[in-house]
Amino acid sequence: MTVQRLEKFHNGTNFKAYEFFGCHKYGKGVYVFRVWTPHAKTVKLVLNGNKTEMRPLCDGESFEVEAICAEGDVYFYEIETYDGRILQKADPYAFKSNFPNSFYSEVCSLPQPTEYAALFEPHNSCTPINIYEVNLLSWNKHADGSYYTYRELIETLVPYVADLGYTHVEFMPVTEYPFDGSWGYQVTGYFSVTSRLGKPEEFKELVDAFHKAGIKVILDWVPAHFPKDDWGLYEFDGQPLYECALWDRMEHSGWGTRKFDFGKGGVDSFLLSSAYFFFDIYRIDGLRVDAVASMLYLNYDRDERDFTPNIYGDNKNLEAIELLKKFNSLIKRDFPGAITVAEESTAFPKITGKIEENGLGFDYKWNMGWMNDVLFYCRQDPYFRNHHHNKLTFSMIYAFSERYILPLSHDEVVHVKGSIINKMPGEYEAKFAGERALLGFMYAHPGKKLNFMGYEFAQFREWDYNSGLDFFLADEFEQHSEMRALVKALNVFYKNNPPLYEIEDDWTGFKWLVVDDNYNNLVAFTRFSKSGESITAVINFSGIELLGYKVPIEKGRYRLVFNSEEKAFGGSGKLRKKVYLTEKQTGGNGEYYVKLNIPRLTCMYLKKD
Repeated sequence: MTVQRLEKFHNGTNFKAYEFFGCHKYGKGVYVFRVWTPHAKTVKLVLNGNKTEMRPLCDGESFEVEAICAEGDVYFYEIETYDGRILQKADPYAFKSNFPNSFYSEVCSLPQPTEYAALFEPHNSCTPINIYEVNLLSWNKHADGSYYTYRELIETLVPYVADLGYTHVEFMPVTEYPFDGSWGYQVTGYFSVTSRLGKPEEFKELVDAFHKAGIKVILDWVPAHFPKDDWGLYEFDGQPLYECALWDRMEHSGWGTRKFDFGKGGVDSFLLSSAYFFFDIYRIDGLRVDAVASMLYLNYDRDERDFTPNIYGDNKNLEAIELLKKFNSLIKRDFPGAITVAEESTAFPKITGKIEENGLGFDYKWNMGWMNDVLFYCRQDPYFRNHHHNKLTFSMIYAFSERYILPLSHDEVVHVKGSIINKMPGEYEAKFAGERALLGFMYAHPGKKLNFMGYEFAQFREWDYNSGLDFFLADEFEQHSEMRALVKALNVFYKNNPPLYEIEDDWTGFKWLVVDDNYNNLVAFTRFSKSGESITAVINFSGIELLGYKVPIEKGRYRLVFNSEEKAFGGSGKLRKKVYLTEKQTGGNGEYYVKLNIPRLTCMYLKKD
């Protein structure tokens, strides 16, 4: 069994390496420890301060030892290199880290997986996906600045997300990391959820609680790079092991991190096992893969000439591409209900294409182009938006080239970019109206949805990982609570109206009605369901009310089923007319229109009877 497992490990096909490496109970009070260190002269287990030499396994690259210990005992590995150095390393396969002493690993048994049928039923892309992105460490904090624990989040975060009507929650990385300021994207524990908030079984209880509330759970996963903490993966046995040894594939200089050595069997097994682990043990519903672009290109974050081309003479990282394909094939094979999402910012083709058609196999890709264009547009004063109208419409040129998620994520409210509400120009009321119009446009536009925590009540302050959200705004100020009411109403409307989510991969689900009216800063379009039901969205992004505006539309009777200008949402309440009959265009072309009075910065949804 050991020989077979090690062979698969070195071939890059052991996707449950966590069942072999790391620390595992062997008998009553006895645990076995195993670690991969091919360049080590000797390896010792340091358990509660006591050292025991480990013996080499049959592959000549791994070591093991049995020891008497108990749950919660701390340990690390002492590695002697051939040049005489002594390295002290945390266990790469540890299930728990001893935070704040992240250097130490803890003896820890895993919780038993919960039976969860949804993970084993094929994913259907024609379903609503509306994601609440959250940083668990800073969603809310106690008065003394301490974190909410996993169990406290069960009591607070779960009902909050459920009440707002989201279908999914996405956790920014919870894999252990030493520095809060990395937001979890510089990972040191690829199999351990952060101990800041509690134990592994308590994290599992949080996932289970979301499932009981009807909400699916996505985790951020970081397979592109790792930090250079001397006790972590960095030159683990004195030489590059998890990182690539080639000069131009070793470092992410812009991030100060090391790149994984994609294509090396032991590294591929490590990464595939990390991904598989969270589905297998914690029964999560999806992984959002961070920084995919940095994996795909050999010259990412490098001078154009400062890299060695691949065997075909171009800049594609062939080994990383194969790993991503292997990852998606594996997850879809064993967990067909899972979704995988790529955070990828380039025009690399077929990110969500089928693997058998030379695609990467992801279910969805973040639409970074839509996000950048629309937020650029919304930052402009309405008087000047006519010069940038293409920022609203350009995304439809490529909207069906991939399966997209529209992300208004954490990245958009940090580093002096301003919060979403503060990106909006104008006076106080106009800022709120601008955000309402933006969200109305987003929910009607093709693509699944993702919003970061705090957007739902228009937090003015940028996100700060050191402090919780400003929930007092929604508790004490009417317009902030009204924004939350808008978001809740949008979430419910989205889930209940198939035209907004059923057809998102071709033009049969979308029709432009007004695409080029840059003078009035207005767009209008219709979304269709598979049954032919329709929702028409009309968004006035101008700073003035448009009276008697004619929107060309199919003949019929239309009801106003949603509008962002309702008093309950902080609007003026001007839109009291609920039913609109089409009128025939003059000129004999046989077309029809509805005549609308559209307040400034307002989104309207019309439904044909």
